[in-house]
Amino acid sequence: MKKKVLAVIFSAALALALLAGCGKDAAETVENTAEEASQTAQQDAADEETEEASEKTASGDEKDTQDNAGDIDVADKEAAENQDEENTAADAEEPGTDEVTIRVGSLKGPTSMGLVYLMDQAKKGEAANAYEFTMTASADELLPAMISGDLDIALIPANVASVLYMKTEGGISVIDINTLGVLYMVSGDSGIEEMSDLKGKTLYLTGKGTTPDYVLQYLLKENGLTAQDVTLEYKSEATEVAAVLAKTPDAIGVLPQPFVTAACAQNEELSVVMDLTEEWTALQGEGGSRLVTGVTVVRNSFLEEYGDAVDSFLEEHEASAAYANEHVEEAAELVAAAGIIEKAPVAVKAMPECNITYIDGEDMKAALSGYLEVLFGQDAASVGGGLPGDDFYYREQRAK
Repeated sequence: MKKKVLAVIFSAALALALLAGCGKDAAETVENTAEEASQTAQQDAADEETEEASEKTASGDEKDTQDNAGDIDVADKEAAENQDEENTAADAEEPGTDEVTIRVGSLKGPTSMGLVYLMDQAKKGEAANAYEFTMTASADELLPAMISGDLDIALIPANVASVLYMKTEGGISVIDINTLGVLYMVSGDSGIEEMSDLKGKTLYLTGKGTTPDYVLQYLLKENGLTAQDVTLEYKSEATEVAAVLAKTPDAIGVLPQPFVTAACAQNEELSVVMDLTEEWTALQGEGGSRLVTGVTVVRNSFLEEYGDAVDSFLEEHEASAAYANEHVEEAAELVAAAGIIEKAPVAVKAMPECNITYIDGEDMKAALSGYLEVLFGQDAASVGGGLPGDDFYYREQRAK
């Protein structure tokens, strides 16, 4: 009898030890059980039936207590797992990890054409990084966002990248070249075959002091033509130049792609009479500078904190540019869906002429630095008043 009572008291004490600090209700259950066992020990005159009833009650209470302890152990385990998940989520948000949304800005044109596949992958959740894309009609909308830190990466004209470098006192780096020359001379005048044929002609082009202007001025000068030999009429947008050509087919316009393809599609009298990239290359010769249209830049503060994410972007950008060149029809559908060109069939014709590319490392530096030197010789203001230093060129060798 006494052994049975002692067993009940021991069970209650063990349960109390298991439940220490686990909750008020569980502790009260153990305390009640211990009190019942103590009362049972004082009943010396109890008969066998009372003993059996007491033993049964004690056994039931012990089982209930152990069940409660098991429930609390499970609750503690779940709480620990939840805490681990919270800690993991907090770690993922810490600076320096891959869990960062890269804010990318680009222009509505060839630079974005080489980006559309990555845009589509990101939209489907299939990209390595998380991205937020912004596409604008003018670089003037991207520069303030880069300076303020509202964008991390931007695809902009090559000379504008140099200007931004100067304005931020070396606060940005160029990480790749995304587009080579996209400028063409369009006209219905079949008598134009070389630069010398432009003497005495009027040329329509966009923006005085912009890339088309600097490139054309350089080509004219190197071919022996002066400002008195030709008349340059500047328009604010490429669509205005295209409108002139539509009304006067024998006029001469300097247009970038995809406006060239669109203009020729609307008027069968028009055609490309000169590829300015070819003219540039002919002047530079083998090993000379290349006509660079668009580059990709990154804020250095972002690069320092998320270098791995930037390298991952470069890999995805390279693959996206390759897709645009190797899967033209599929990429053209994405270009049309993004609103870069209204119709996919026009995009199919334009994209092969857009010189979409991906160049990084030493090749990037050689091509871009030579191009900027030519512009600097034309007008120092075109590149921000000076040439960028070596720190302008991101030459991190990525594992292939």
